Amino acid sequence: MLVYIAGSGAMGCRFGYQISKTDNEVILLDNWDAHIQAIKAEGLIITGDVEDKVKLPIMKPSQATKEADLIILFTKAMQLPQMLKDIQGIIGQETKVLCLLNGLGHEEVIRQYIAEHNILMGVTVWTAGLKGPGHAHLQGVGALNLQSIDPENKEAGHQVVDMLNQAKLFASYDENVLPNIWRKACVNGTMNSTCALLDCTIGELFASQDGVKMVEEIIHEFVTVGKAEGVELKEEEITKYVMDTSVKAAHHYPSMHQDLVQNHRLTEIDYLNGAVNSKGQKLGIDTPYCRLITQLIHAKENILNIK
Repeated sequence: MLVYIAGSGAMGCRFGYQISKTDNEVILLDNWDAHIQAIKAEGLIITGDVEDKVKLPIMKPSQATKEADLIILFTKAMQLPQMLKDIQGIIGQETKVLCLLNGLGHEEVIRQYIAEHNILMGVTVWTAGLKGPGHAHLQGVGALNLQSIDPENKEAGHQVVDMLNQAKLFASYDENVLPNIWRKACVNGTMNSTCALLDCTIGELFASQDGVKMVEEIIHEFVTVGKAEGVELKEEEITKYVMDTSVKAAHHYPSMHQDLVQNHRLTEIDYLNGAVNSKGQKLGIDTPYCRLITQLIHAKENILNIK
């Protein structure tokens, strides 16, 4: 199988590296020039649980020409439409596309470029970090769930699961992946945006009574809107999952803090709290916490002149 990793940041490098250790061919796609040049010159450097260096082909998305068997989407949410436009040349009639992006609503974008028969949606709890261009730091163990959007094409989903398990990525086929996608989005919607705004770690947020109260209100808005969209969500279960996650990641600055505060990059807020607010407006459901948080994040982006 020829597998492209569309968006080869930290997570893309993890998946590309682990899949490269199987009999499948991997090509990395990215637009970060320094990252591309470093991997071309020295190979992809891996540290953490494994110390390794592997030669992997990498190029800009528009430069790819060989038709893909599978494309795994790991680009930033706001970069998804451009990525899908740039890779049209490698998408054949049987090319499968697996979306593992954080956030909500990506399937609506993907349907504009990919036949629904070939779309797989998934969610992963694997983690990774970039130490610099061409250097991925991999620690810990994760898993992922995925589902074929077309119920008539479960076979394709199971084939992808088998391939990912060859790469020791602990994949499973999920007959109803949407609740897991919403649960992951809720974790990000409670921790990422708030820690970025408060400039704090997850542990510092949850050590504050007001912080916990805010988290509970955000969870309620996610669950209310998700249920209205027909997603099977239980507020008590999601609250427990968020609280358990906060303990495990107490010393961590989440990715939106890294993007906004540390690196002055645009955030994915419109696909987390912003998505809940937008969906709520269409459904006639008020989501004041998600709306204010979205506005505050965008205001901070404007203040920092991030474009």
